[in-house]
Amino acid sequence: MTMDDSSDPATGGPASPFAMFDLAGRVAVVTGGLGRLGRQYCRTLAGAGARVAALDLAADDDAVARAFPDLAGTPSCPFGVTADVSDRGSLERALARIQAEAGIPAILINNAAIDSPPNAPIEENGPFESFPVESWQRVFTVNTEGVFLCCQVFGGAMAAAGRGSIVNVASIYGMVSPDQSLYQYRRDRGEQYYKPVAYSASKSALYNLTRYLATYWGRSGVRVNTVTLAGVFADQDPAFVAAYVPRVPLGRMADASDYNGVMLFLASDASRYVTGSNLVADGGWTAW
Repeated sequence: MTMDDSSDPATGGPASPFAMFDLAGRVAVVTGGLGRLGRQYCRTLAGAGARVAALDLAADDDAVARAFPDLAGTPSCPFGVTADVSDRGSLERALARIQAEAGIPAILINNAAIDSPPNAPIEENGPFESFPVESWQRVFTVNTEGVFLCCQVFGGAMAAAGRGSIVNVASIYGMVSPDQSLYQYRRDRGEQYYKPVAYSASKSALYNLTRYLATYWGRSGVRVNTVTLAGVFADQDPAFVAAYVPRVPLGRMADASDYNGVMLFLASDASRYVTGSNLVADGGWTAW
């Protein structure tokens, strides 16, 4: 099955308005697949017919059942694959298992990422001048090197097979600098808090990795795109939400399901002539 087998031979267009979104017969890999957004992407791709491998640090049967309680035991339930995106050997073992269980991947969503959490040690959320190099390296190891390794392992298999779609998940804070005024409420409370530098820099690196691979693998039938996402509402401090929302033209933070259509579009034949691009889904944040 080629990436455009759903085409009408008479017109070259889709056989039906929805056929271009059909992922039946394709194998998808979602890194961080058991996380809050990863679960959304896994469900979306599985709902479109893909056989989905949810990669995570601990993706045993119990973890999968907890992540997808309504799908457990059904043919459309994603299957868990334990892997560390920063370990090439771990990814190669994951690929071997996926190929044995489902086939060669045709879709890769590089979703796994880390950041310094709000309750991290003060030096991680303090001024740039004292940000620890160890924290910088830890974030880059997952957010940038992890994407690089996943593209090498899974993208390499796609290129060898002659087809594939890779989506690298970036952030508004990779396109523009964090607005430190959003966190003024914490400093007003006496905390020494600044949005750290490592997350922004690690996400920014994905744009040119995407462009490089789009040109490198274009003739091999592998498309590579970036999607830039904004903040997702997850019961954050009301003071943060009150500062954040006025910056968004749509007037709200994202819902966890808001990005599903974007992922389906980039994974499917609906975007078959799109590569090397950055699709911005940020509620208008970067439009100001």
